Amino acid sequence: MTKYKLIGPITQLISMDGLSLKGALKDEELPIIHNGGILTEGEHIHSIGDYTNLLEVASSLDAEIIELPSNYVCLPGFIDVHTHICFSGSRANDYAMRNSGKSYLEIAKAGGGIWDTVTNTRAASQEELCHGIIKRANHLLKNGITTVEVKSGYGLSVKEELKMLRAIKDANLNLESDLIPTCLAAHMLPKDYDGNHQEYLDEIASTLFPVLKEENLTNRIDAFVEQSAFSKEDIEPYFEKAIEMGFDITVHADQFTPGGSDIAVNVNAVSADHLEASTDTEIKTLAESNIISVALPGASIGLGCDFTPARKILDAGGALAIASDWNPGSAPMGDLLTQACILGTFQKLSNAEVLAGITSRAAAALKLEDRGKLAPRMLADFCLFSTDHYNEIVYQQGKLTPSLVWKRGDVVYTEN
Repeated sequence: MTKYKLIGPITQLISMDGLSLKGALKDEELPIIHNGGILTEGEHIHSIGDYTNLLEVASSLDAEIIELPSNYVCLPGFIDVHTHICFSGSRANDYAMRNSGKSYLEIAKAGGGIWDTVTNTRAASQEELCHGIIKRANHLLKNGITTVEVKSGYGLSVKEELKMLRAIKDANLNLESDLIPTCLAAHMLPKDYDGNHQEYLDEIASTLFPVLKEENLTNRIDAFVEQSAFSKEDIEPYFEKAIEMGFDITVHADQFTPGGSDIAVNVNAVSADHLEASTDTEIKTLAESNIISVALPGASIGLGCDFTPARKILDAGGALAIASDWNPGSAPMGDLLTQACILGTFQKLSNAEVLAGITSRAAAALKLEDRGKLAPRMLADFCLFSTDHYNEIVYQQGKLTPSLVWKRGDVVYTEN
């Protein structure tokens, strides 16, 4: 079988190539090829361009021609840079209580809250967790998401965090999409831990980190910096140890109170995620750094709180990615495109800013240089929408889903 394939003609091929990483974007800046095509070479893109011209190139390469029957808009495969899809159990009762006006403490006293998920996740086997991840990742794949970041953080002990991260690694071996694992052992101080915050973090760093390296379970360390989780004073030495061991850093920052983004800047984190409570001071500091700000509209929808100030971040010159935060507690929807479109409505984001937030700029939030745009030598990850204009994708707020999804040069989903 030939290793070359030509897919087209494509009504609008939006490569996302050449867009700036930081700052505001206008729709007029989107790189659009009309009547375009994608020539793949194995797992990668050989070239993109005018379909008629690529036909000649394809002929010389003896490429397989995959002719599309109708109008399609093509975008790079979407990238969800912040999820918690390794878990067991449900928090539907929490959601009902929260919408009935119950406070976080009241929900926790009634047996809900994050500890409920920790309890259920600890009770699940590694195989059960793996099965749940595969099911959720395949759901995301049907919506065009070809790369998914997945956090641990519901184990909250060395043994249980390892179980989660091994389940993520196992799931990645059985999926078409790519999983990017992140260790979030610093999610909260476990209720059953006989010690203080600093002692717990010291144990995780000294005992868990070496195994993460030995088994190649992740190269990313995350922490929840918040009054209800870990303070700036507690977490900075933890991050410093992670950096010394060669881990990349990302931070749950400024979700309810400012402060976490300062730590992200101090440790030169790759991303600062949440930022709903960021003020103009934090926005300016983030914009002046190389950190990718990650908006999580799913958490705002799930909790009924303010959205990340995405418009201000972009206008200040910052880089903005958008992720789903799919988790059983605060963000149960798990629909990246719908959430990104809703964020765009409330924050007045251009379609270019919305789409960049889940493609090219999202790739930067995971330090992935081989995806997020359609260009030579990039992975052949892309999705095709049955429409004649990209505006329809954002306009329909997630109701328009991909008809075809390609991953590493192969069709991995076809709409029935």
